[in-house]
Amino acid sequence: MTFANRAHLGAAMAAAFALALGACAQEAPAPEPVEVEGVYPDLEISNARLVLAPVSGNPAALYFDAVFNGERGISITGAEVSGAANTMVHATAEIGGKMTMGEVGPVALRGGVPQTFEPGGYHLMVMQLDEGIATGDTVEVTLKISGGKTHIFSAPVRAAGDER
Repeated sequence: MTFANRAHLGAAMAAAFALALGACAQEAPAPEPVEVEGVYPDLEISNARLVLAPVSGNPAALYFDAVFNGERGISITGAEVSGAANTMVHATAEIGGKMTMGEVGPVALRGGVPQTFEPGGYHLMVMQLDEGIATGDTVEVTLKISGGKTHIFSAPVRAAGDER
């Protein structure tokens, strides 16, 4: 083998080694997110609480903080609360100088922007709540999300006079 052939062979081996080393250094592909039934990815719910009505038989109200950390926006299109006949997404607004409350359409959640469901704003009206549900209990809340998905979380039950 001539010196020139050895030089070419050495260069070829060095190139092959560099390619092999580079292939080893590549990161493994990121794992696919695991879907958990009833949990919408990147949606975080905190400070949830169901406040009983001061008068038995009247609707209860459910409040919480929501933030969606995904790239695209989503919407809350409805809700269900365990032990209730019906749950509606409501908002409070001033119309003609009077405060009024009523059912609203989808509530948009955009990436990273918090949305508070609170007295005087968006909230869930919980109708015909089972009379056996009392202060200190916990109810399961299912938010209906655009696209037919859901997000389930728990909310402690508070008395009418407790902090909303």
